Amino acid sequence: MADGILTLSDATFDESIGGADTAVLVDFWAEWCGPCKMIAPVLEDIASEHGDRLQIAKLNVDDNPNVARRYDVMSIPTLLVFADGEVKKRLVGAKGKAQLLEELAEYIA
Repeated sequence: MADGILTLSDATFDESIGGADTAVLVDFWAEWCGPCKMIAPVLEDIASEHGDRLQIAKLNVDDNPNVARRYDVMSIPTLLVFADGEVKKRLVGAKGKAQLLEELAEYIA
């Protein structure tokens, strides 16, 4: 995993999200998912450019089905933005960097 990107699991999810002092974007992904692979470098760029204001995290849905089920993640990639431990925004599908930055503007401004 790239620098600045947190890897989450069913076991670490609640503590990591609840204890975060910034908003956290969680990428729900899987190894076999083509669009997930397309969005990965975009998320790495955002993590390196805006990591001080928005934490980027990844959760493999195959290895960690409980959290994915809890947040009704039905298709991947699904990006959920958490602030104060609650879901504030849901983005489904791969998006380009410009579109993602636009969607995330309120968290990285």
